[in-house]
Amino acid sequence: VQLQASGGGLVQAGGSLRLSCAASGRIFSISNMAWYRQAPGKQRGLVARITSDGDTHYVDSVKGRFTISRDNVNRTVSLQMNSLKPEDTAVYSCGALVAQDSSLYYNSYWGQGTLVTVSS
Repeated sequence: VQLQASGGGLVQAGGSLRLSCAASGRIFSISNMAWYRQAPGKQRGLVARITSDGDTHYVDSVKGRFTISRDNVNRTVSLQMNSLKPEDTAVYSCGALVAQDSSLYYNSYWGQGTLVTVSS
């Protein structure tokens, strides 16, 4: 299973970026999908999570600014980031719980990170 993220870059404070992540490989079912971020000198932490039914959860620092969505047919998860702040600067990674067969035994998979830099 591979998760390929894209969409990072440099943006001024107040601007917007959209991150996307596509899952591929041997996939029977995908449960939760999520975005995480790791700022310099800090541990990786959850940004937003979405279930297969579309229920979402956000950390307080991004509520009202970020929106997570997914396309179950195309096996993608996206993160629309608006009103970006310098403190949003981090490497963003996508993750997913994937079952590779009908046993529905789920494992965690991670994509490579994409750098988001927000300038003041």
